[in-house]
Amino acid sequence: MNNITLGQFFPGDSPVHRLDPRTKILLMLLYIVVVFLVQKTALFLLPFAYVVLVVALSGVPPLYVLRSLKPLRVLLIFMFIMNLFLTSGTEVLWSWSFLRITREALRQAVYISIRLVLLVGGTSLMTLTTSPIALTDGLERLLKPFSKLGFPSHELAMMMTIALRFIPTLMEEADKIRKAQLARGADFESGNLIRRAKSLIPILVPLFVSAFRRADELAMAMESRCYHGGEGRTRMHVLRYTRSDAAAWLITLLMGAAIVAVQAL
Repeated sequence: MNNITLGQFFPGDSPVHRLDPRTKILLMLLYIVVVFLVQKTALFLLPFAYVVLVVALSGVPPLYVLRSLKPLRVLLIFMFIMNLFLTSGTEVLWSWSFLRITREALRQAVYISIRLVLLVGGTSLMTLTTSPIALTDGLERLLKPFSKLGFPSHELAMMMTIALRFIPTLMEEADKIRKAQLARGADFESGNLIRRAKSLIPILVPLFVSAFRRADELAMAMESRCYHGGEGRTRMHVLRYTRSDAAAWLITLLMGAAIVAVQAL
C-alpha cells in the first residue's frame, strides 16, 4: 500500500511546483492525447524524455514515480496477454491449437503496455507537484465558464480534490487495520481465491466505517466554519500565468507537433 502515490503531494519550490495549476491540468490532458497519438515504437522516446525532463525539473525523487507503477504489475501482465492473444492479424508468428500470436497482436500488446506506463508515470506528477488547494482552485477556474449554465463548478472541484486528498489517508488506514488483524491471528494469504477474498471482510468493514466517520467529521468541520460553497469566497493565492507556464506549453506543443509531423511522413 505504500506504493500508492495517487493523491500524494511532494512539497517543493521547483519550476514545476510553481506552474499555474490550470496549466498543469490542461498539459496533463494534452499529454494523454499525445501518448495515444503515437503509432511508431521509436516515437515513444519523446513522451518518455518529456517525463524524465519533468521529473528532473520538479525535484521529485524518481523512486516516487517508479512506486506508482508497482501496483500496475498485474494489470500490465493481464492487458499484455489479452491483447497478445485476442487481437487479430494476418502475419502469424506462433500458433498452437486455437491459440496464435500475430505480429499485429504483439505490436498492439507492446504499445498498450508502454502507453499505460507512460500515462501513469506522467499523470502522477501532477498530484505530486500540485497541492490539493491549488488543484481545487485550478479545476474551479477551468470549470467556471460552465457555472453560467448552472453547472456546480466549485462543488465538483471540491469533491474531486477531497477524493484525491483522502486516497493516501484511506490506504494508510487500511494498512493499520490489516496489521491489527494480523496481530489478532488473521490469515490473508492462504486458501483459494474465494477464501482470500472473504478474509478481506475484516479489513473492509472497519475501513468503510472509518471512511464514513471521517466524511461526517469533515462535513461538520466545514459547516462550523460557515462553508457555503464558492459564492463570495476569496482566495489567499490568486492564480496568474507566468513565463514558466508559456515555456511549459511551448515544450509540450513542440513534442506533440514533432510526433504528428514524423508520423505524417
